[in-house]
Amino acid sequence: MWSTDLLQHTTHVYMFICFCNNALFMATAVSSTSLRTLRFKFNNLSPFSPPNGFLRLRRTSRCGGARWSMFVKAPPTLKNGVLTFNGRDTLLGVPENVLLTPCSDSAAFLGALSSQTSSRHVFKLGLIQGARLLSLFRFKIWWMIPRVGSSGKDIPAETQMLLLEAREEPNFAEPDGNTAYVLFLPILDGEFRSSLQGNIANELEVCVETGDSAGDSAKNGPGSSRAVLVNYGSNPFELIKESMKILFHIDRFCKSTVEHLLFGRLSRHLPGMLDWFGWCTWDAFYQDVNPQGIRDVLKSLSEGGTPARFLIIDDGWQDTANEFQKEGEPLREGTQFGARLMSIRENEKFRKASNYDSSGKPHSLKDFVSDIKETFGLKYVYVWHALMGYWGGLHPNCPGTQKYNPTVKFPQLSIGNLAHRRDIAMERMEEYGVGMVDPERIFEFYDDLHSYLVSQDVDGVKVDVQNILETVATGSGGRVSLARIFHQSLEKSISNNFRDNSIICCMAQSTDSLYSANTSAITRASDDYYPNNPTTQTLHIAAVAFNSLLFGEVFVPDWDMFYSLHDSAEFHAIARAVGGCGVYVSDKPGKHDFEILKRLVLPDGAVLRAKYPGRPSRDCLFVDPVMDGKSLMKIWNHNKFCGVLAVFNCQGAGAWPGLENTVQRDGLELTGDISPADIEYLTEIDLQPQTGDFAVFSFKSGFLFRVSLYGKLTVKLKTLQCDVFTVSPIKSYNEDLQFAPLGLINMYNSGGAIDAVEAINDPSFNKIRIRGRGEGVFGAYMSSEPKVCYVNMEEVHFNFSSEEHFLTVIVPIGTTSWEIDINH
Repeated sequence: MWSTDLLQHTTHVYMFICFCNNALFMATAVSSTSLRTLRFKFNNLSPFSPPNGFLRLRRTSRCGGARWSMFVKAPPTLKNGVLTFNGRDTLLGVPENVLLTPCSDSAAFLGALSSQTSSRHVFKLGLIQGARLLSLFRFKIWWMIPRVGSSGKDIPAETQMLLLEAREEPNFAEPDGNTAYVLFLPILDGEFRSSLQGNIANELEVCVETGDSAGDSAKNGPGSSRAVLVNYGSNPFELIKESMKILFHIDRFCKSTVEHLLFGRLSRHLPGMLDWFGWCTWDAFYQDVNPQGIRDVLKSLSEGGTPARFLIIDDGWQDTANEFQKEGEPLREGTQFGARLMSIRENEKFRKASNYDSSGKPHSLKDFVSDIKETFGLKYVYVWHALMGYWGGLHPNCPGTQKYNPTVKFPQLSIGNLAHRRDIAMERMEEYGVGMVDPERIFEFYDDLHSYLVSQDVDGVKVDVQNILETVATGSGGRVSLARIFHQSLEKSISNNFRDNSIICCMAQSTDSLYSANTSAITRASDDYYPNNPTTQTLHIAAVAFNSLLFGEVFVPDWDMFYSLHDSAEFHAIARAVGGCGVYVSDKPGKHDFEILKRLVLPDGAVLRAKYPGRPSRDCLFVDPVMDGKSLMKIWNHNKFCGVLAVFNCQGAGAWPGLENTVQRDGLELTGDISPADIEYLTEIDLQPQTGDFAVFSFKSGFLFRVSLYGKLTVKLKTLQCDVFTVSPIKSYNEDLQFAPLGLINMYNSGGAIDAVEAINDPSFNKIRIRGRGEGVFGAYMSSEPKVCYVNMEEVHFNFSSEEHFLTVIVPIGTTSWEIDINH
């Protein structure tokens, strides 16, 4: 192990002479503050040069500081039945038909071939034992959840991401532990889609399948030589990000241009609705949604001071017919999933049948949408539709749908799907069939539908039931080809018709969708929010955080709606505040908790959205925050000038699907620690010289603490309790002032209110100027009491606690944007 301290604030050229792995090297490198990793060009002073010709110098502190470590980066190797990463044996007993193809300095493709041609293969990859692991797997065809374990048998079928913790020798160490991580990403290869699973012998297996048992032998083949991307690294978040970038750089993997995929999620155009508070009709009305009900909710939200600027008209607005539920007959559960689309127009609830209709219905969908936009100040109105038009697809014999040549097909689940929980929607679609649009006509269908919606003043769509494609692939070219056709057509129509990349993807938690969607920027990362099921509230929060490890590198994960007036309302509200997602509720008319909403929503309807997808802290990656009875769930994120860390007690209120027999205890009170170091990449917030300490503000207690980078605060929470901490670097602005802004401390994500911070030095005084938005209480850490404070050039009263060094300033009601000057 070799390390040195490097200056961070200028650009330097360094020459190093080092002894590493019994070899002597001389290297040169260029460093600047923006670099996390330095690549070295070597002049060999020894015959034992690194296997790939270079080393990397990597910053060893994940949160800051100037300490760097150097280690050899080499692709994984497969020799004598052992898959090895940088000297660490990861898979043992690897069969001879398994192939390894290096593709970068640390990554490779793993695959296997058979002597038989088939639409489905299952290959053993090797033994996994004694390594903490995290699996993200589909427990239903639509939805993914996490599972932790320690051996191959703990890996469920339909695993779509597998992360292993590898304890390394000291020469690979970081200051916070001798730990590296190995990532397995099953991908798409040609016509095959891969997933991982374990067996009772603790062997890791890969399943590769086309989903087309009736397909031709050219598409069904002997297997896949590139079924899984494997990679390793010392930072799990960097590892996942770098691995996704490797995938999206490979032309055979994705046919889109490299430009918009270069940085995954960050390069996709983000719809404007993400930054505004929204309301969705689903849990308020379900399929009984109607114009008057929508008006009632928009009115009550506006009058309460948290106006919705974004609306989703969910299922219930379309022109459908259901031959499986006859009028007057007893309702059979799930029959709604047999209904089929009759036309692309709205149903009679949203339009008058004739000019003589004297009811209170709007004349048309356009009449209604235009009216509520003008009346309630809505900026965006989206409507729901399924990938096939509706749950049961298109009616095959209607004048409004015949041009799209729909054919009723009966879905077939894969063996992997059948290994897990059944779903009522899927069961009914299997029974009734789905009116599948002819793939050659699918673009025409989307284009007709979306152009009609644009003519009705609609701004975008939520496209649901996307994973249905894999079940109807037989005879249609296979699941991978079918997904590409549908997603390319869908995204082309979105681009042609809507101005803002206006699509939310839903029920799309399959890698078919993940890797086939090239421009869509938002996808649901959770099962539905179930307000009437108390056992799913904690699962919802934990599942989205873990799923965001994968989905968050490609999309902005969507956390779904919630009720603001509910026993778990604050639990969900804080999760949205730290989730970096859109914020929207599904409250019934007049059923709101405005105390909670006003901690999320500014008076103008804007939300303080965090910068990245909210993800688990590093020490939460291999624990079960729902069922192990001891672990708290910690989710981290960033704002421009502060970090944010939310802590949840998800224990004792529910059980993961598939683990229902595990004994749970209600009302667990847990104690845990939080630290600024729980937030990754804190040095991104500001490169200005820092003291090394952080101001940490607890929303729940209202206390402010000064904490070192690796210092800890103790948190005690009962089941379904949570807290959110603003973590702001304390910076030295001159010889006698240390300062850290917290933002609007009346908001859950207080730091999201800050837009700019600057120091102004004048011969007569020094000041700190902070610009931001919203109303309430501005807070900051300040080493000494200020002389005077101004808000928008008006002198205001302030409070200062000399014990906590806690400054608070009132931002007057009605303020939308502010400039606070603090003279000292």
